[in-house]
Amino acid sequence: MKCIYCGSFDSKVVDSRLSEDGSSIRRRRECTGCGKRFTTYETVEYTPVMVIKKNGVRQPFDVKKIKSGLIKACEKRPVSMYEIEKFADDIQKRVMNSLEQEISSKEIGEMIMDGLKKIDEVAYVRFASVYRQFKDVNTFITEIEQLMTKDTKKADKRDLKTNTPDDDD
Repeated sequence: MKCIYCGSFDSKVVDSRLSEDGSSIRRRRECTGCGKRFTTYETVEYTPVMVIKKNGVRQPFDVKKIKSGLIKACEKRPVSMYEIEKFADDIQKRVMNSLEQEISSKEIGEMIMDGLKKIDEVAYVRFASVYRQFKDVNTFITEIEQLMTKDTKKADKRDLKTNTPDDDD
């Protein structure tokens, strides 16, 4: 690290500690050339992930937009802010860990819809109605019927697992 006083490239770390917000490491350094001390901060360098929208426009990924959409979908539903924040953070991790520099808004939307199905079905339908741009009531009904069919199949599988023939018969 270059000394801010004499320009020497030789310094030693005297003290290291986490910053108050935990997003960086504060290092106190001492120049071996002039002996003066100075402070540096070490932070993670993020490579921005670009979201390709339906119209082809690219914009930086913003987890705040996901949280905002989830809050609207979960309004007046028994879904805590903790669940919403955790879910949004999980999506952010998936996007950032994909090692791709671009992702389509469609992929992000599908991730959200898959997760919302598990969290709250009403919130899922609300989000789907905006995300898939339902044109009329029939499209809305079709989505609900598909959701109900999947729930019925899950319930049938559970019933098959719990219903075993009696040995007494």
